[in-house]
This record gives sequence, structure tokens and C-alpha cells, in this order.
Amino acid sequence: MIDLRLLREDPDRARASQRARGEDVALVDSLLSADERRRSSGVRFDELRAEQKQLGKLIPKATGDEKAELLKRASQLAADVKAADAERDAADAETQELLLRLGNLVHPDVPVGGEEDFVTLETHGKIRDFGAEGFAPKDHLELGQLLGAIDVERGAKVSGSRFYFLTGVGALLELALVNAAMAQATAAGFTPMLTPALVRPQSMAGTGFLGQAAQDVYHLDKDDLYLVGTSEVPLAAYHMDEIIDADKLPLRYAGFSPCFRREAGSHGKDTRGIFRVHQFDKVEMFSYVAPEDSQAEHQRLLEWEKQWLTSLELPFRVIDVASGDLGASAARKFDCEAWIPTQGKYRELTSTSDCTEFQSRRLSIRVRDGKQVKPLATLNGTLCAVPRTIVAILENHQQADGSVRVPEVLRPYLGGREVLEPVAK
Repeated sequence: MIDLRLLREDPDRARASQRARGEDVALVDSLLSADERRRSSGVRFDELRAEQKQLGKLIPKATGDEKAELLKRASQLAADVKAADAERDAADAETQELLLRLGNLVHPDVPVGGEEDFVTLETHGKIRDFGAEGFAPKDHLELGQLLGAIDVERGAKVSGSRFYFLTGVGALLELALVNAAMAQATAAGFTPMLTPALVRPQSMAGTGFLGQAAQDVYHLDKDDLYLVGTSEVPLAAYHMDEIIDADKLPLRYAGFSPCFRREAGSHGKDTRGIFRVHQFDKVEMFSYVAPEDSQAEHQRLLEWEKQWLTSLELPFRVIDVASGDLGASAARKFDCEAWIPTQGKYRELTSTSDCTEFQSRRLSIRVRDGKQVKPLATLNGTLCAVPRTIVAILENHQQADGSVRVPEVLRPYLGGREVLEPVAK
């Protein structure tokens, strides 16, 4: 949710933001109109109530025809006040409904365009030349089956397409990744959190996931609860309806949770293996900061993501995501994309978004700085989305015999194991 005052003062900025997102620009003018009706009907209601109160003082003192006239006016005022109150409530409800449909204001440095209009900011690591090494790389599913690590056939039998089992060393590899990621986050000052996977509608709506992303969310009708697609949701709602003292900022949490996504609209995309699935585990970084610190915190989150991918010895690039590919909550987003050898391209592994005050306004989270109380800024950043990270590790660190070299950072969490060996030929 954006600041209505800012919208009134600079509507062209909001229109430009909507245009850059590829969203409805007319929504801005509809919102301005509803807001004007809300304010004018509020003034009208206050004026009528003031007159009503004044009249209430005069009636007991009046007599005869004067009192009769005042009583007649009082009756009319009562009807007018009721009508003005209803008009004010209706205009307020319309304003809030339209305001919730408006995406965050896009940062002016964000590249404008669709999914393919990103800007590459950095490239890290060296892409292996498997041809020069004398063998063709296997994809992650073939490697996972050789290692006894991934079972998608039984995943489909038990739960349907895009489900899987991590077995044997695959399960151990997930636990190693989660523990290593949590260790990095804790060393950086994040508070580890195990978060709920089910949240109430106000939590999901407050973080901005019931707008354009609603089709990708699982909803339990009987309980009116949502399965989270990321622990960003419960971490954002953790301080809902609270006022936080400024001297406690920044607050940084590292949440581990299962994540559930319907993957609506992805029919036919990444159907092989575990790259795009309905359920996965993830370690997510989340920050609450003063609004003026959000851009600096965004860079810090990106640096922690780069540190993680570098420790996994993966080749990757950093992109500035284009405006049309931003989520509703994000003013700006950076993705780190790892090289996937058998796909011959970079694919998203981590993402970090600066949501400025958008989520805190919707969730009523504020900071007290002296006598001033105002919304704060929230930011999120993936540290480790487990299945995609396993895909990148298996493919980039594979060896000719189907074994996989374990990055040094993970070895302490795998009993010192340096290589994952095939269990089946």
C-alpha cells in the first residue's frame, strides 16, 4: 500500500509506475476520485454532526413555534447525518479496495520492460567447458537417480506431478544446505526462525500475495487459511499491528519453512526433475529497517546472497529485474541466477526485493522515533531455495563417472564427505 498523500501530491509518478509495470494506469485516477469523495464526504459529515450538536443545545431552551421548527430541522439533520455517514463509509471502502490493488511505486533506476528486459549487473565464477574435459554433462535428474538422491516417479505416484522425494544423500544434502545457510545468516546477525506454513488472509493480503500472485497460492477453504509460498509472509506479519522503537532497528530474521506454489501458468515449463515444483523448503532473509535505510539494506541482502552462492562455488550473474517482472510489493528486485550446464543458461536461484513501506502500511507496522510514529521499510531475500540449489550443485560439480564433488562449505554438514558417489550404475 502506498502513501495516499504522496499519490495526491505526485499522481504522475504513480501513473508512470503503473505504466512501467504493465498495469492499469486508470486505477490511479479512480483511486484519486474515490479519495476525494472520501475526504469531501468526511468534511460534510463533520459539518452536519457539528450542526446537530449545536441544535441539541438550542432545543431545550426553545418554546412554541421556534421549538417546533428546531425539532423539524433536527429530524432532517438526523437523516442527513446518517446519509453522510453511509456515503463516507462507502467512499472509504472504495478507496481502500482500490489502494490494495495498486502496486508499489517502482524505483526510478529499475529497467522498464518485461521479463527479458533485465539488466545484467555482475557475473561471477567460471563456466565449465565439459567438452574440453572430455564428457557431456548429465542433467540433475539423471545425476540424482545415480546418487540415489531424487525420486520423482514415486513423488508423482504419491502426490502428482511436480512433487518428489529426496532420498538418502539427497535428503542429507538438503539438511546440509539448510544448516550451512542458517550458519551464514546467524553469523551475519540474523535471528533464526521456524515459521508457520499456514497463515490467515490478512497476513497473505498484507504482504501483497493476494493480488496478481493470488492464482499461485493454495487456499484451504474450510479453514480460510493460506499455505505460504515463502516464509516472507509470516516474517512480514510477525510484527503486524505493532509499533517498534527506532533503536531496535534493524531487525533481521532468517526463516526456514516449507513453501507451496501452484505454479499456475507454468504448464509445460521445467517439467523434468525438481527445478519447478509445488512444494520445497527455503531459507529466507527478512529485514525491518527505517525507510531511509532500505536501499542500503537491499545492497546488504544482495551481498549476503552473493556470499552464499560464491561459497557453493557456483557460476552466477546478478540482474536488475525489469519493471514488468516485479511482484506487487517490490519497488526494486535483484536476482542471482546460477548457470545450469544442461540448459545452457542462467536460471534464478535467489532474489532480493526492497518493498519500502508497502507491506508495513498494509500490515500496520510502524516505528517510533522520538515523538514521531511512521511506517517502516521491509525487505526480503532468498538465501537458499533448496531444490534449485541442489540442481545447480549437482550439474556444476558433477564428474565424468556420475559422482558429484561437494563444495567445501557443505562438507562439515555431510560428515566431511568430499564426493557424493553413485549408488546405482
